[in-house]
Amino acid sequence: MENKQDGVKRRTFLKAAMASIGAAALMPGLMSAARFQSDSLQVWSCGGLSDAFMEANNLYEQRNGIQINYTGAFAGALGKSLLGGAVTEVFAGRVLQLAKNLREANKMLYFRPLCFTEYVLITPLGNPGGIQSVQDLARPGVRVILPLGASPPGGDAVMGILKKANIEKAVLTNTIEKESCVIKMIPKIISGEGMASIVERRLTRMTRFAGQVEVIPIPEVLFPPGPLTFTIGVMKYAKDRALADDYVNFICSDESQAIFERHGFIPAASEKGRTLIEKLGVKDV
Repeated sequence: MENKQDGVKRRTFLKAAMASIGAAALMPGLMSAARFQSDSLQVWSCGGLSDAFMEANNLYEQRNGIQINYTGAFAGALGKSLLGGAVTEVFAGRVLQLAKNLREANKMLYFRPLCFTEYVLITPLGNPGGIQSVQDLARPGVRVILPLGASPPGGDAVMGILKKANIEKAVLTNTIEKESCVIKMIPKIISGEGMASIVERRLTRMTRFAGQVEVIPIPEVLFPPGPLTFTIGVMKYAKDRALADDYVNFICSDESQAIFERHGFIPAASEKGRTLIEKLGVKDV
C-alpha cells in the first residue's frame, strides 16, 4: 500500500517528467539532438552554394538542436587543402572529379549528387540591345562584359560556351571589359554599361541582383560539363557518422532541394537533375 510520502514523491516525479516532455515538445531540437553523440557538425562547401546552405543549415539547426559550423569558399582551394592535411566532416564541392579524387584518396567516405548549375545570358532591364540568343553577342556594336578573368571554373566555363557556339573571336572583339569578379561585373550590366553577359543563373537569384536584369536561357548543349556538378559527401573525419549521414540526407531531401532550386540551382532530386545525373555520370566511385 502506498504511503503518503511515496505518493508525494511519485506525483513530484510525474510532474517533472511531464514538464520535461512539454519543454521538449516546445523545443523539438532537444529530442533530435539526443539521437547523436555530437552536438555540432563541421560543413565546408563551394562558396557559390553559400546562400542556399545557410538557409538549409538554419532549418536543420532549429529542428535538431545541432550547431552547423559552416564555411563556404573557393572549392578548388578547399579541395586542395582537403587532399592535403585539412579536415572537415561534410564537404559539398564543385566539379565531379574533385569528389572522385577525395574518394580515391580515402579522404571521403561517400558522395551523392547535390545539384547542378546552368548558364544564362543577362541584359539590362528592357534588353536595349535586343539580345535573344548567345549568337547575338557576336553582332557588331553589342557591348559585352564577360567574367573571363574570374577564377576557375568561372572564366573558363564562359569561354567554353563561346567556343562551343563558334563565336569566341567575334564576341571577344565586342568585349569591352574582362572582369575578374562576377559580383562586380553584374552592376555594370544593370547600369547599361554593358549590353549583355553570361553568368550562372544562381547569381540572378541573389538578393542584391534579383529582378534587376533580364534573364535569357542558353541551350544546355553549349554548357561545358565539368563545372555543372555539385556533390555532397561525408568525410572520414566525421566525429559522429550518424549525425553526418542525417545531415546529408536532409540536404538531399525534397525540402532542402527546394531551397537550392529557389537559389537558382537544378536540384539533383528533380526530373531534370536525374537526367543530368545519368548524362554526366554523377555516381560514387
